[in-house]
Amino acid sequence: MKRHLVERELTSEGPKRSGGARGKRRTVTVNLGESPIAWLHARGHLEDRLFSAGEALRGDYERSQLSPNVTMRWDPVRVKTGKGASADRGLSPTERQIAAKRRFDGAIEAAGKGLDDILWRVVCAGEGLPDAEKTLGWPARSGKLVLRLALDRVADFYRIA
Repeated sequence: MKRHLVERELTSEGPKRSGGARGKRRTVTVNLGESPIAWLHARGHLEDRLFSAGEALRGDYERSQLSPNVTMRWDPVRVKTGKGASADRGLSPTERQIAAKRRFDGAIEAAGKGLDDILWRVVCAGEGLPDAEKTLGWPARSGKLVLRLALDRVADFYRIA
Protein backbone atom coordinates (compact mmCIF):
# COMPACT_ATOMS: atom_id res chain seq x y z
CA MET A 1 0.00 0.00 0.00
CA LYS A 2 1.40 3.38 -1.01
CA ARG A 3 1.78 5.90 1.78
CA HIS A 4 0.51 9.45 1.36
CA LEU A 5 2.26 11.32 4.16
CA VAL A 6 1.48 14.98 4.85
CA GLU A 7 2.22 17.34 7.73
CA ARG A 8 -0.80 18.68 9.64
CA GLU A 9 -0.73 21.44 12.22
CA LEU A 10 -2.20 20.62 15.61
CA THR A 11 -3.27 23.11 18.23
CA SER A 12 -4.40 22.43 21.74
CA GLU A 13 -7.45 24.43 22.68
CA GLY A 14 -8.57 25.15 26.17
CA PRO A 15 -7.32 26.85 29.31
CA LYS A 16 -3.63 27.28 29.94
CA ARG A 17 -2.23 24.41 31.97
CA SER A 18 0.83 24.52 34.19
CA GLY A 19 3.88 23.33 32.32
CA GLY A 20 2.48 24.12 28.87
CA ALA A 21 1.74 27.21 26.86
CA ARG A 22 -1.71 27.74 25.43
CA GLY A 23 -1.82 27.75 21.65
CA LYS A 24 1.60 26.11 21.23
CA ARG A 25 1.94 24.94 17.63
CA ARG A 26 2.87 21.36 16.82
CA THR A 27 2.74 19.30 13.66
CA VAL A 28 2.14 15.63 13.10
CA THR A 29 2.67 13.43 10.06
CA VAL A 30 -0.59 11.89 8.86
CA ASN A 31 -0.97 9.00 6.43
CA LEU A 32 -3.87 10.03 4.20
CA GLY A 33 -4.04 6.48 2.88
CA GLU A 34 -5.60 5.43 6.19
CA SER A 35 -8.83 7.29 5.45
CA PRO A 36 -11.25 5.44 3.16
CA ILE A 37 -12.14 8.61 1.26
CA ALA A 38 -8.46 9.54 0.91
CA TRP A 39 -7.82 6.06 -0.47
CA LEU A 40 -10.64 6.50 -3.00
CA HIS A 41 -9.43 10.00 -3.91
CA ALA A 42 -5.83 8.89 -4.37
CA ARG A 43 -6.96 6.23 -6.85
CA GLY A 44 -9.18 8.57 -8.87
CA HIS A 45 -12.54 7.31 -7.59
CA LEU A 46 -13.45 10.66 -5.97
CA GLU A 47 -12.97 14.09 -7.51
CA ASP A 48 -11.34 16.86 -5.49
CA ARG A 49 -14.74 18.43 -4.78
CA LEU A 50 -16.17 15.25 -3.25
CA PHE A 51 -13.00 14.59 -1.27
CA SER A 52 -13.08 18.15 0.12
CA ALA A 53 -16.73 17.69 1.09
CA GLY A 54 -15.89 14.49 2.94
CA GLU A 55 -13.00 16.14 4.74
CA ALA A 56 -15.23 19.09 5.73
CA LEU A 57 -17.86 16.70 7.10
CA ARG A 58 -15.26 14.65 8.99
CA GLY A 59 -13.73 17.84 10.38
CA ASP A 60 -17.08 19.03 11.70
CA TYR A 61 -17.74 15.57 13.14
CA GLU A 62 -14.44 15.67 15.01
CA ARG A 63 -14.78 19.31 16.13
CA SER A 64 -18.27 18.64 17.47
CA GLN A 65 -16.86 15.71 19.47
CA LEU A 66 -19.61 13.31 18.43
CA SER A 67 -17.43 10.22 18.53
CA PRO A 68 -17.72 7.85 21.50
CA ASN A 69 -15.85 9.02 24.58
CA VAL A 70 -14.17 7.25 27.44
CA THR A 71 -15.50 7.86 30.94
CA MET A 72 -12.75 10.37 31.67
CA ARG A 73 -12.59 13.61 29.71
CA TRP A 74 -9.40 14.01 27.76
CA ASP A 75 -8.71 17.43 26.30
CA PRO A 76 -8.69 16.89 22.54
CA VAL A 77 -5.98 18.03 20.20
CA ARG A 78 -7.61 19.77 17.29
CA VAL A 79 -6.54 19.63 13.66
CA LYS A 80 -6.55 23.04 12.00
CA THR A 81 -8.38 23.07 8.69
CA GLY A 82 -9.00 25.71 6.08
CA LYS A 83 -12.63 26.72 5.67
CA GLY A 84 -14.52 25.77 8.83
CA ALA A 85 -11.82 26.98 11.19
CA SER A 86 -11.83 30.53 9.82
CA ALA A 87 -15.59 30.81 10.25
CA ASP A 88 -15.25 29.95 13.94
CA ARG A 89 -12.71 32.64 14.87
CA GLY A 90 -13.65 34.60 17.94
CA LEU A 91 -15.83 31.83 19.37
CA SER A 92 -15.22 30.04 22.64
CA PRO A 93 -14.36 26.32 22.47
CA THR A 94 -17.93 25.42 23.43
CA GLU A 95 -19.37 27.75 20.79
CA ARG A 96 -17.04 26.22 18.17
CA GLN A 97 -18.24 22.76 19.16
CA ILE A 98 -21.89 23.82 18.84
CA ALA A 99 -21.25 25.50 15.47
CA ALA A 100 -19.53 22.36 14.18
CA LYS A 101 -22.44 20.21 15.38
CA ARG A 102 -24.91 22.47 13.55
CA ARG A 103 -22.86 22.27 10.33
CA PHE A 104 -22.55 18.49 10.69
CA ASP A 105 -26.31 18.09 11.23
CA GLY A 106 -27.03 20.39 8.28
CA ALA A 107 -24.69 18.46 5.98
CA ILE A 108 -26.20 15.10 6.99
CA GLU A 109 -29.70 16.51 6.46
CA ALA A 110 -28.67 17.87 3.05
CA ALA A 111 -27.44 14.41 2.05
CA GLY A 112 -30.90 13.05 2.69
CA LYS A 113 -32.47 9.98 4.20
CA GLY A 114 -30.78 6.78 3.17
CA LEU A 115 -27.46 8.43 2.38
CA ASP A 116 -26.56 9.47 5.91
CA ASP A 117 -25.66 5.94 6.96
CA ILE A 118 -22.94 5.46 4.33
CA LEU A 119 -21.59 8.97 5.02
CA TRP A 120 -21.27 8.34 8.72
CA ARG A 121 -19.75 4.87 8.35
CA VAL A 122 -17.15 5.72 5.70
CA VAL A 123 -16.36 9.40 6.29
CA CYS A 124 -16.78 9.78 10.05
CA ALA A 125 -16.16 6.28 11.45
CA GLY A 126 -13.47 5.45 8.87
CA GLU A 127 -15.08 2.16 7.90
CA GLY A 128 -14.01 0.73 4.56
CA LEU A 129 -16.54 0.55 1.73
CA PRO A 130 -16.69 -3.27 1.62
CA ASP A 131 -17.38 -3.43 5.36
CA ALA A 132 -20.01 -0.69 5.15
CA GLU A 133 -21.74 -2.43 2.22
CA LYS A 134 -21.81 -5.71 4.12
CA THR A 135 -23.12 -4.13 7.33
CA LEU A 136 -25.83 -2.24 5.44
CA GLY A 137 -26.80 -5.36 3.47
CA TRP A 138 -25.97 -3.76 0.12
CA PRO A 139 -24.64 -5.52 -2.97
CA ALA A 140 -20.86 -5.49 -3.39
CA ARG A 141 -19.48 -2.41 -5.16
CA SER A 142 -22.69 -0.41 -4.72
CA GLY A 143 -21.33 1.74 -1.88
CA LYS A 144 -19.01 3.80 -4.07
CA LEU A 145 -21.88 5.12 -6.19
CA VAL A 146 -24.06 5.88 -3.17
CA LEU A 147 -21.15 7.53 -1.37
CA ARG A 148 -20.49 9.74 -4.41
CA LEU A 149 -24.14 10.84 -4.46
CA ALA A 150 -24.05 11.62 -0.76
CA LEU A 151 -20.77 13.55 -1.00
CA ASP A 152 -22.11 15.55 -3.94
CA ARG A 153 -25.00 16.76 -1.78
CA VAL A 154 -22.63 17.49 1.11
CA ALA A 155 -20.41 19.49 -1.26
CA ASP A 156 -23.45 21.56 -2.24
CA PHE A 157 -24.20 22.14 1.45
CA TYR A 158 -20.64 23.33 2.15
CA ARG A 159 -20.68 25.34 -1.09
CA ILE A 160 -17.60 23.59 -2.45
CA ALA A 161 -17.17 24.34 -6.13
